[in-house]
Amino acid sequence: MAAAFTANNSSNKMMASSESIDQNQSSISVNHDRSFSLLDFKGTTFGLAAKGMRNELGNMVAAVPEGPERDHFAKEMDSFFDLFARYLAEKAKGQKINWSKIKSPKEEQILYYKNLKTPAANVSNASNLAKLAVLKLNGGLGTTMGCVGPKSAIEVRDGMTFLDLTVRQVEYLNSTNQVNVPLILMNSFNTDVDTTNIIQKYSSHALQILTFNQSRYPRVGKESLLPSATSYADNGPNWYPPGHGDLFESLNNSGLLDQLIADGKEYLFISNVDNLGATVDTTILDHMASSGSEFIMEVTDKTKADIKGGTLIDYDGQVRLLEIAQVPSEYIEEFKSIKKFKIFNTNNLWVSLKAIKRLVTDSAFNMEIIENIKTTEGGEKVIQLETAVGAAIKHFQNAIGINVPRSRFLPVKSTSDLFLITSDLYSLHHGVLSMNNKRLFGTVPLVKLGDHFKKVGHYSSRFKSPPHILELDHLTVTGDVTFGSDVVLRGTVIIVANHGSRIDIPSGAILDDKVVSGNLRILDH
Repeated sequence: MAAAFTANNSSNKMMASSESIDQNQSSISVNHDRSFSLLDFKGTTFGLAAKGMRNELGNMVAAVPEGPERDHFAKEMDSFFDLFARYLAEKAKGQKINWSKIKSPKEEQILYYKNLKTPAANVSNASNLAKLAVLKLNGGLGTTMGCVGPKSAIEVRDGMTFLDLTVRQVEYLNSTNQVNVPLILMNSFNTDVDTTNIIQKYSSHALQILTFNQSRYPRVGKESLLPSATSYADNGPNWYPPGHGDLFESLNNSGLLDQLIADGKEYLFISNVDNLGATVDTTILDHMASSGSEFIMEVTDKTKADIKGGTLIDYDGQVRLLEIAQVPSEYIEEFKSIKKFKIFNTNNLWVSLKAIKRLVTDSAFNMEIIENIKTTEGGEKVIQLETAVGAAIKHFQNAIGINVPRSRFLPVKSTSDLFLITSDLYSLHHGVLSMNNKRLFGTVPLVKLGDHFKKVGHYSSRFKSPPHILELDHLTVTGDVTFGSDVVLRGTVIIVANHGSRIDIPSGAILDDKVVSGNLRILDH
């Protein structure tokens, strides 16, 4: 039996209860017939959980007045139930990845960027660029950095936000190539309203900005296996955005997928909005067009800072994404090893729009489920079922990874990253960050800032100006520390202010392979 939340195509009415579901099987959505076939397993616990979930979701859908809003919500709950049913089936069968089948990717599965054919300087890329759309994953909030609202609204360089830089990049791309590459933002229900208000300031720009929302799924009680949410109108913490693996179905449900294809777009470049290295690369785009690959994942060499990042593997002769959440506990350390797993996923993805449409129409997406367990303010354990967009690589034809330079992965996840981005280590041109050619080494310094620097507001108040770090290798700062203007940091610098102590690094100071601790305050006169 399939999930029963999609409107009957002929009557456009919802079936609100398990009784009506059982009586009207001919009206049930055929797109998710696999849901209950997966539940054909021994025992009754998970079967009862599925039935209880189906009834609760049906009741929520039935309470929404008939119309487009109900139809959209019904589609979301249909998709959620499919995910939940697969989750129960995997739990019941004890399905885990077979570690013995995991192999390093084959040579033909990972190409090196340096070996790709680079377009000649006098050859126009306009023909392929005209078929491109750029999509930024914009569902995250800036709470981990102490900010309110979408993370994309955080100022990161020269008074400009992540979104400002992205707009400048795409706008410059369009003007220099005389094309119309649209910028698409996939928001979550957490970021939609704020983002809609923010993008109004770009209304006079020569750039088409499109938005759509990823799904809103109900959290699940860990003990009850029932939805924490009881009403569609509930806008509280009982709902969550289900990870970026939801992109394909949400893009289709929004109507944007059909619109892009109708406008002659063929390729979609997807990246995280906080990855400042994720710019449009015509070398990769041209390779995609000439090779017929439906899916390209940009990977780069792993360092000690990337040991938890997902990696590409060969599994039964097929290229797949392996996330740390899928790894059995006894193999975690092996997964983190740089020797065996040498690359990681940057989440810069190039995907065929027509292939997305084909797979969505065939209900073929079946990405690995990530179980994310949270604790509510009331102490209840709840489950968030999520998927990763990169895991879809296994569904596309001629899918490959391309090992790109590290410069294409410049994420800003913390103020330690912000410290690097705002420094003289990088220069900014048309929204694109480039490493300063005066830097002798191609790698970036390792920076660890303590809790006093964790929030953007606190971080900003501790620097009169960004330090000069062209010759810095490692920086660790903990405790109550402030920096004056034009401070120069070289080699390895460790600054530790113990509890109750304070250290002020004076303006113009040069710290070269220094350890500073205790109290240090220089008063201005």
